[in-house]
Amino acid sequence: MNAPGSAPTTVPNGSVAGQFATTRWTRVLAARGETPEARAALGELCALYWEPVSRFLRREGRDEDAARELTQEFFARILAGGSLAQADPERGRFRSFLLGAVKHFLSETRRREQAAKRGGGVASESLDVLDAAGVEPADPAGSAPDTYFDRQWAFTLLSRAFAELEAEMTRQGKAEWYQTLKPFLVGEAAGLSQRAAAETLGLGEGAVKVAIHRLRRRFREIVRSEVAQTVPTLADTDAEMSYLVEVLAAA
Repeated sequence: MNAPGSAPTTVPNGSVAGQFATTRWTRVLAARGETPEARAALGELCALYWEPVSRFLRREGRDEDAARELTQEFFARILAGGSLAQADPERGRFRSFLLGAVKHFLSETRRREQAAKRGGGVASESLDVLDAAGVEPADPAGSAPDTYFDRQWAFTLLSRAFAELEAEMTRQGKAEWYQTLKPFLVGEAAGLSQRAAAETLGLGEGAVKVAIHRLRRRFREIVRSEVAQTVPTLADTDAEMSYLVEVLAAA
């Protein structure tokens, strides 16, 4: 394991720096979920990004228990297979796939509930992510729900990155460093000076500046690694990183 901020020699899944590793999502897309490896990768992604779906369903007017039950049903149907058949590798961000799928699922759930209120039933449809034209189902409420989902996605991704960095520094015996310097990861910490941080850690201000720089760099590396797991190419990683910054800035 590299020290915080040191230049990594590898990127996700052991690829040499400068190459693009095979990620969870590329494995899923390559096999359309038919191989055990691809299905395991899809299961990992679903488990990691459960929270954005649950929050999206709560935003649509469900209470916490109902949202939890619907989230379980949604992912059970995703993992049951078939929903990846029309996924387009050229547009294959996992975030886009998941949002399109949950919107379709929510629309189908509403139709089923309305039919039940009328005393009738409605046949269950397959959970196809794309319609016949290869376009995500339209959202009658406009783009706001999409933005909300993407923001929750970004928060979840950053939370995972924070947790990984904390675990990494704890293994290195630098848990106090992480707790003291964490406020500086996303901009200057309000009410906390670098001098105060230096005194807490028993370091000079110059050493703290270097430590903060390295910690920020390592944090960006971890975030990039997380993003790379959900897109099919290196170019998509760059675009997704830019979009991540955009949606967080608008929060």
